[in-house]
Amino acid sequence: MADPGEPPRKTGTDEKIALPVLHVVAVALVDAEGRVLLAQRPAGKAMAGLWEFPGGKLEDGETAGKALIRELGEELGIVIELADLSLSATAAHDYEDFRLHMPLYVCRRWQGTPHPREGQALAWVRPAAMDEYNMPPADRPLVERLKRQL
Repeated sequence: MADPGEPPRKTGTDEKIALPVLHVVAVALVDAEGRVLLAQRPAGKAMAGLWEFPGGKLEDGETAGKALIRELGEELGIVIELADLSLSATAAHDYEDFRLHMPLYVCRRWQGTPHPREGQALAWVRPAAMDEYNMPPADRPLVERLKRQL
């Protein structure tokens, strides 16, 4: 039995340190023409310049739906209802410092006109053209799934 004060011995297997999990939620807003809204991460934020689905981090005790309602109000100035959200897919991706867990919802109905409130650029994009936008690694599998669904 090892001395509790000794560092643990390597077992010869590839041991992986557990990464902290970051829970975020995203939405594919789909307009009447079948286009999806993408937002470009503004300068000064991690992954600045990349395009993503709108959304954000869940706060303590917050559900995914409530987080989307809050985030879309803050980021885009629109109002959505829980009943108008449909789960499309879920992504998990290991970045260097954390593991991202992100469900993607589809929403086809909202109140107001989306406009950038946090310095981000917005683009309405046809699903087939989403590959032309440089997106974070966690979003790529969601794009492929969404293209098949829409």
